[in-house]
Amino acid sequence: MDLDKRAFLTALFDAAIAAADPEQALLNFMPAQPKGRTIVVGAGKGAAQLARAFEKNWNGPLEGVVVTRYGYAVPCERIEVLEASHPLPDEAGLRAAGRLLAAVEGLTEDDLVVALICGGGSALLPAPPTGFVLDDEIALNRALLASGAPISAMNSIRKHFSRIKGGRLAQTSYPAKVVTLVVSDIPGDNAAFVASGPTVPDDTTREDALAAINQHRISLPERILAHLHDEKADAPRPDNPAFGRNEVHVVASAGRSLEAAARVAENLGIRAAILSDSIEGEAREVGHVHSALAREVAINDRPFKRPVVLLSGGETTVTLKGSGKGGRNTEFLLSVALGIAGNDSIHAFAADTDGIDGSENNAGAFADGTTTARIRQCGFDPASLLADNDSWTAFSLVGDLFAPGPTGTNVNDFRAILIGDRA
Repeated sequence: MDLDKRAFLTALFDAAIAAADPEQALLNFMPAQPKGRTIVVGAGKGAAQLARAFEKNWNGPLEGVVVTRYGYAVPCERIEVLEASHPLPDEAGLRAAGRLLAAVEGLTEDDLVVALICGGGSALLPAPPTGFVLDDEIALNRALLASGAPISAMNSIRKHFSRIKGGRLAQTSYPAKVVTLVVSDIPGDNAAFVASGPTVPDDTTREDALAAINQHRISLPERILAHLHDEKADAPRPDNPAFGRNEVHVVASAGRSLEAAARVAENLGIRAAILSDSIEGEAREVGHVHSALAREVAINDRPFKRPVVLLSGGETTVTLKGSGKGGRNTEFLLSVALGIAGNDSIHAFAADTDGIDGSENNAGAFADGTTTARIRQCGFDPASLLADNDSWTAFSLVGDLFAPGPTGTNVNDFRAILIGDRA
């Protein structure tokens, strides 16, 4: 197979990003002009790009405010773009949440609120309940991020410790109609879990949140637990009249991006197999499964015949036990690298579609059958690095990090494993 493996894998990633491009994604979901005002609010790593795309395609009067991660802003003409911290909230995020709430207060039934929501919004919209402060929400987020709990569980907890999440922003907008346009980074595309659903209520309850805390053994300060046991924490239910006229549309998702990547692969003569767009679980364990499947294909031509590229999406998690640097995609990939060591027909790639994996500036990395040997040549043991949650160091040592910069969208993890002919 005469193919530049990394260029091929990068082309698949580029196709996935293009399929979630904000401007294209919004075109089929633009709402009708209202009699009154149009207010745009939004949050997430791609919120500024969504805002720019929306105002480009909106002909009437428009005003609003959105918040995105530091370094992710793009200029808008009529919508104010704020920046705040991710993955842990900060004072700028607290002010931004206040600005969004203020923007939708005092509206009438003739007004329209357009909510542009994408991944990352949970951290960018800290609004702790009355009687709590920002440090309490930081403590909550730090505990959740270290817990290894799936994003659905984390967001069911977050929405019960907030004045803006869990539909509360839409409730504040009432009686205006709210149209929510979502770029989904959630396995299964439940819009209520994206950014903890500031404008989208769901059926999860305080009891569900408390059950998730117990199931995943999440250690929280006593005062936060006491709040979650109090009925004051209850989020508005989906049958609340405040949501009666509202609309919710998922405009881009992992599934659509994987399908776009598969088309590019097949146009280049490589069969594509989409395993799932909603894989969850511990990143290293998901890596074990993917590497085992890749080896089976490489050795026995089953369940797929070579050459083939295995595609998957979703959101894995990392339970922090070590002190290293990295993110869920590089942790997944280091696990894969250990599983495919010595096999020269397997090339793997994993990256976060927003352009950032974890706390560093890379989106992910590349791996192949030589990766672990090259790490050892640098004087490090790849298994020990994985045990220390230090996957960033592993791929940095061998120059295999992938850093495209902010992409302007976010449909979660993108994984591609190419199994070619035996060299």
